[in-house]
Amino acid sequence: MDTFTEVVNFFSGFGIPSQVVKSQLSQFRSISLSAAGVLLVQGAEQDYGYFIVSGTLRACHYGESGLERCKEFYFEGELCFLYSSWLQGVTAQYQIEAIAEAEVVRIPLSLLALPQLLPAKVALLQQQLIFKEQKEALLLLNTPEQRYRHLQQYWPHWVTKLNNIQIASYIGINPVSLSRLKARIKSEK
Repeated sequence: MDTFTEVVNFFSGFGIPSQVVKSQLSQFRSISLSAAGVLLVQGAEQDYGYFIVSGTLRACHYGESGLERCKEFYFEGELCFLYSSWLQGVTAQYQIEAIAEAEVVRIPLSLLALPQLLPAKVALLQQQLIFKEQKEALLLLNTPEQRYRHLQQYWPHWVTKLNNIQIASYIGINPVSLSRLKARIKSEK
């Protein structure tokens, strides 16, 4: 299966006829990234989303003091872009970058304004709202151990593809605490 076929299938999953997506293929661009390759610079205008064919991306904010805050991780088969920047038409508060070698398809976000793609736009917004609500509940209503066990149960690919620093940051603990937590869980088995 070629790269663009995966994108066509992705949109077909939202009820978009394949011929509608295929008619826009000339606007798509395949991009290969090395680890730390940047797709969107913090503070830049966001014109594109990135369908991930392989690899892992993240959205991070880099503070003036050098503090790094990772907002989200994105994996194979997902469409990565910053919803708030897109909806408000403002510059990106986060940088989108690869954390491992990645192959993506760059898709103009302007396509989501086409009437034929409205079902995909609505489905993506619904999906994002549900994900954000679930993430908020995960972080606010659970202990660090419950958060980690949730990742193990529902998002095992996160545990295998992210390092301890990345996982710890996401669930709101330091890497040493995560190592202890993992050791305790392992000893219970």
